[in-house]
Amino acid sequence: MMRFVVTGTDTGIGKTIFSAALAAALGGSYWKPVQSGLEEETDSQIVHRLGRLPPNRILSEAYRLRTPVSPHLAARLDHVAIEPEQLTPPVTETPLVIEGAGGLLVPLTETEVFADVFARWQIPVILCARTGLGTINHTLLSLSAAPARHSSLRRRLHWR
Repeated sequence: MMRFVVTGTDTGIGKTIFSAALAAALGGSYWKPVQSGLEEETDSQIVHRLGRLPPNRILSEAYRLRTPVSPHLAARLDHVAIEPEQLTPPVTETPLVIEGAGGLLVPLTETEVFADVFARWQIPVILCARTGLGTINHTLLSLSAAPARHSSLRRRLHWR
């Protein structure tokens, strides 16, 4: 089954909008493993609204954290223990779009970042970047950081 991880150079760069469009274009499903910040519209709700995906193709987050900060800090403040080894992409009958939080090196726990989980999954990674000044630097830093940390991502990240 076709699966993609959508990550970014940082937060607020359009990962959710891109994920909604990709899931809709593929006739797929959407999953955000960890959502922090529940007071406003969540990423799953945005993807449902923008992508016009049926509710059954918006898969429940593994962790829903109240505090709108990085997952490792939100988990600590919300008294939740994130277990990265338990994060496993759901099996779906449609293509699956998985959206990370922030960027590749955003801390998931005190000892793991999202790149660690993505490397274990061995799923192609799509990197979203801003369209403004500084984009080249942030993009190249993200592209170089992941393979340096995990050689298994080297085959998965491609400059486009």
